Amino acid sequence: MALFNRKSSTTAVAEAPAVDPALAALTGTYALDPAHSSIGFTVRHAMVTNVRGSFGEHEGSLVLDGTDPANSSASIDVKIASVDTGIADRDGHLVSGDFFDAERFPLMTFRSTKAEQLGGEAYRITGDLTIKDVTRPLSIDLEFNGSATDVYGNERVGFEGSADILRSDWGLTWNAALETGGVMVSDKVKLTFDISAIKAAPAA
Repeated sequence: MALFNRKSSTTAVAEAPAVDPALAALTGTYALDPAHSSIGFTVRHAMVTNVRGSFGEHEGSLVLDGTDPANSSASIDVKIASVDTGIADRDGHLVSGDFFDAERFPLMTFRSTKAEQLGGEAYRITGDLTIKDVTRPLSIDLEFNGSATDVYGNERVGFEGSADILRSDWGLTWNAALETGGVMVSDKVKLTFDISAIKAAPAA
């Protein structure tokens, strides 16, 4: 507390943090590369095991500001019908009216509203997640995996992260009681993101 209470005859001037040139160079707009990205989920099944799945079709963009990460943003659209858990019957149940009702609500979307650097390579992006026309806030903790130029000359960045949600918050409430107690599908779902994005060429 003494640092804040101490009087001084001179006015302290806060120095702006130095900008990392390597991060500043990343500033730009990026398109998600679906072939090298994964958006998935894990949910407890029958109280004893986990079912993992992913959405094979998605698109989106990242706007990165390497000089001020708070100005960065993200937008993602996920095609619900592309869900894949490895079992066709289960996938069919997930896209039915019991769960996602993909015919009426074909997309799951995320639109960021805030970005922040937590320290080092750790970031958090907060935004609006919409499923079945229900929109609720979601914060995703991300780790920056780095940047590189691939063999085709594309400038790439990579992030991975996760977030826990309660599916009932988005109207996904179907369940079945087990004879031994408990329910077939847990309410808690872990979302996972492994993102590779390609930098757009500067406008001519």
